[in-house]
Amino acid sequence: MLLVGLTGGIASGKSLVTRVFRDLGAHIVDADKIVHELLAVGQGAYREVAARFGATVLAPDGSLDRRKIGDIVFNDPDQRAWLNACIHPRVFEAYQHQVRHIRDRDPNAVVVLDAALLIETGYHTKMDRVVVVSADEEQQLDRLMARDRFTRDQALARIRSQMPLSGKRAVANFVIDNRGTREATEHQAREVFERLRIEAMQRT
Repeated sequence: MLLVGLTGGIASGKSLVTRVFRDLGAHIVDADKIVHELLAVGQGAYREVAARFGATVLAPDGSLDRRKIGDIVFNDPDQRAWLNACIHPRVFEAYQHQVRHIRDRDPNAVVVLDAALLIETGYHTKMDRVVVVSADEEQQLDRLMARDRFTRDQALARIRSQMPLSGKRAVANFVIDNRGTREATEHQAREVFERLRIEAMQRT
């Protein structure tokens, strides 16, 4: 089994690379999906976050409005630090649980943890390999504004709350350059995955 961390800046193209890896047989653990589950109504993390930020972050159905929470934490480092401390240990616990189940079923698995803040949390040190998807800041801005309908200021706040991509590239085993065409990115992803697959087989 090979544990791979997949990360990059927000809107740098991780989703595209994740799809390629999944199609080639990787087991994907999506940290953002885990966060959604943790913040579902009635969960412990939901209660803590709702108590911290109050009714202003609740949607009409009682669920948490992640966009409103984002507007708070991406402009307040102390609030962001609190939220990360609340959520990240739970995310990694859930990830470890999934890894145990995958190991039982597929000892040769390539398990990819898709996590935007993998390096910021220091959890990349627990990975066998780290893959960083890289793009220019202007490309990130354009994608965020188009995808999530953020204003430029909202998009910038989210991008600049994360470690610069140059810092992430510095600790990567593999960098996938997503500044070009979709086809070029997919080609790089296939090449990287083949190397990961071979290494996973060699570890058994």
